[in-house]
Amino acid sequence: MFEELMKPQTIDMILKGIRETLYMTLFSTLLGYVFGLPMGVLLTISDEGGLWPHKLLYKVLDVIVNIVRSIPFLILLIVLIPFTRFVTGKGYGPTATVVSLTVAAIPFIARVVESSLKEVDAGVIEAAKSMGAGTFRIVWKVLLVEARTSLIVNATIVVGTILGYSAMAGTVGGGGLGDIAVRYGYYRYEVGIMIVTVVLLVLLVQIFQTIGMLIARRLDRRRTGTGAAE
Repeated sequence: MFEELMKPQTIDMILKGIRETLYMTLFSTLLGYVFGLPMGVLLTISDEGGLWPHKLLYKVLDVIVNIVRSIPFLILLIVLIPFTRFVTGKGYGPTATVVSLTVAAIPFIARVVESSLKEVDAGVIEAAKSMGAGTFRIVWKVLLVEARTSLIVNATIVVGTILGYSAMAGTVGGGGLGDIAVRYGYYRYEVGIMIVTVVLLVLLVQIFQTIGMLIARRLDRRRTGTGAAE
């Protein structure tokens, strides 16, 4: 088993799997935030008691988020194959998987962003209103700034979740470490390679979480220090 793992082709395969997993996870998370962050902001401000209450808009967004989030990722991946083939030219591989991961990430990100923004003290928002700040300024200068620690913490959860989804995509040829684990661990019963891929996936999650928590603590200390100085 050890000799098989030390073969140059095995090492190259695992390194390629790590690159593909990082590509799928990070790119999907980035695209997810491009669309999910504004959606989360809209959910927050259009809710009852928000900065811009709009019952119909909130209900539409809420239903979309709930429907997509309720679909298991593997089923969503299969359902989206025609769409991914239309967008990328093929229905399998890392780039095609990015499309499905992004679609799965958007509603999840929207919900965690909404949760983070709703944690902001209402008194801070009222103070901004009393100084004549408009909705956009309050969102940009107050909500996102005050919720930044929570947003970073939740972002680490998002990255870990998307990383897990990317591993699931390996069951249908999505590429990455998940694909290696399925092909060599499940179909060929090469336990050593499967164990290595699992350990690497766990390590990647831990690395992302550690980085995210360090950033969150740094921002939190900076905010606390600023508040103390004021």
